[in-house]
Amino acid sequence: MRTFPLALIATMTLFAATAGGQQTQRDPELGYIYPAGARQGSVVQLLVGGQRLNNLKEIHVTGEGVRAKLIRFMGNTLNLNGDERRELLRQLVELKSDAAREFIERYKIELPDKDKIMNPDKEKEEVTLPKHPMLSNLDRLGVMELEFLVSEILRPDNKKQLNAQIGETALIEVTVAPDAAPGDRELRLLTPLGLTNPLCFQVGTLPEVREQEPIALRPQQGGGKNPAKQREGRERKASDSDASAMPPSDLPVTINGQIKPGDIDRFRFRAKEGEQLVIEAQARHLIPFLADAVPGWFQAVLILHDDEGKEVAFADDHRFNPDPVIFYRVPKAGVYELEIRDALYRGRLDFVYRISIGEEPFIRSIFPLGGREGVETAVAVDGWNLATTTMPLETRPGADPIREAVLRKGDRLSNRVLYAVDTLPECAETEPNDSPKDAQRVALPTIVNGRIGSPGDIDVFRFDGKAGDEVVAEVVARRLSSPLDSFLRLSDATGNVLAWNDDRERKEGHLYEDPGAITHHSDSFLLARLPKDGVYCVQLADSQQQGGREYGYRLRIGPPRPDFSLCVSPSSLNLRGGLCSPITV
Repeated sequence: MRTFPLALIATMTLFAATAGGQQTQRDPELGYIYPAGARQGSVVQLLVGGQRLNNLKEIHVTGEGVRAKLIRFMGNTLNLNGDERRELLRQLVELKSDAAREFIERYKIELPDKDKIMNPDKEKEEVTLPKHPMLSNLDRLGVMELEFLVSEILRPDNKKQLNAQIGETALIEVTVAPDAAPGDRELRLLTPLGLTNPLCFQVGTLPEVREQEPIALRPQQGGGKNPAKQREGRERKASDSDASAMPPSDLPVTINGQIKPGDIDRFRFRAKEGEQLVIEAQARHLIPFLADAVPGWFQAVLILHDDEGKEVAFADDHRFNPDPVIFYRVPKAGVYELEIRDALYRGRLDFVYRISIGEEPFIRSIFPLGGREGVETAVAVDGWNLATTTMPLETRPGADPIREAVLRKGDRLSNRVLYAVDTLPECAETEPNDSPKDAQRVALPTIVNGRIGSPGDIDVFRFDGKAGDEVVAEVVARRLSSPLDSFLRLSDATGNVLAWNDDRERKEGHLYEDPGAITHHSDSFLLARLPKDGVYCVQLADSQQQGGREYGYRLRIGPPRPDFSLCVSPSSLNLRGGLCSPITV
């Protein structure tokens, strides 16, 4: 059975041949989905951004209970000059559609006098708007399209460097069935060029709201590069979500938003004394990598203020996960304000987030971190707002070696936790085993389930070996979301160190195995040939001298096991019908 991949990595080179020679075709790409989720039983409109999305045909969502359809292809992002902006504003002011009325009412927009819109410094002349899907038939635009048009195209303070990766936008409608399974789905778009890469779309169980940026329809005064007028425009800029613009939310709730350049979004909610709130942000989880950003993802920061404006909680990560989580026991009832921003004050349309707030179940750790295949296994769970202290694991044969589990509390589901399943015999670490003298004896091969229970703790295991035997010691911890930063050492009976390892470099030749979304691989691996018959010791510790209940691990000790890993990139391969594609592996 295949377990954890060792180091064999294959790359794939695709050649699409035609009768006239070699042909290259660039695939469509999906850069963001906003909002990146919806509640069970709802129908929502979403903006999707990317490139080469023209002539979008279909939308594919994995799993049952979620359907999607195209409403409108909204074209490329563009910058208008001052006269074009004033002409667009004039046409918007004259709109009489139901969507326009709803848009004005929702954002409490004060319409300017249309006679004062046009540039008084120029003679009256006819201005023609560029040919663009969003600028024709304005009376047919819906509320979300009008919001995008005003915030991304019209605003005079919003001239920006265009980004081709998210330069095209489409509006789609997603219908989520009431019985759709909650959790992550993959959403892809199909165009004549093929399928896009997948992005995460979440089915939620909580009420959902969307951020409401301040929107003002103002004529751009004057023209040219008048410094006084430019300064006036900057002073009027309202890029941050104003918490007072939206009524306080009742809990629980899921908040959807985007961080624009320099943005700080703020939301108010009512909390009761004694509530144990879990405030969980998802940003990098939704879009793991942004190719042209440094760092290469949206690094969210959460700050919580009480009703007096005092900062009471802060988070910019959760252990080694860049997405922050705040755990907060409410000392007194009141209206609290949550702030989210990028750590470096960056922002753009693909800085998308979802924040859940409430007394939601949240698992901080489980122990042990897995079980033997086919053996009934229950683990202890620790966290917030949990309905039980134990959780059964599914260990049926034939499934993946790393699996997911959730806890249910009524109609609420906890966060997903990872655990491992293997075919080898297992045993539990027993204390004291902090030195070679007190080392715990194990029979090989085995998997030891243990934890570094306190800062500075060292776990030592001894076994009998024969000359010429190859022995592997491998830690599986960080891959299962344990905060342990392991360090391994193999020594003989006299204390002579034969091998050691801190972080394993998963590499074959010049190729590195895809690390996924883990930013700091810290699981240790060592392989050594025993020089003689005798007793040997494996020592395991945390390289940062940390420890605690959540610092669990699975330590495999035994002979090497044959294995391989096949890595394929990109995530989707598009070929025209009738063509063949030789693949080099």
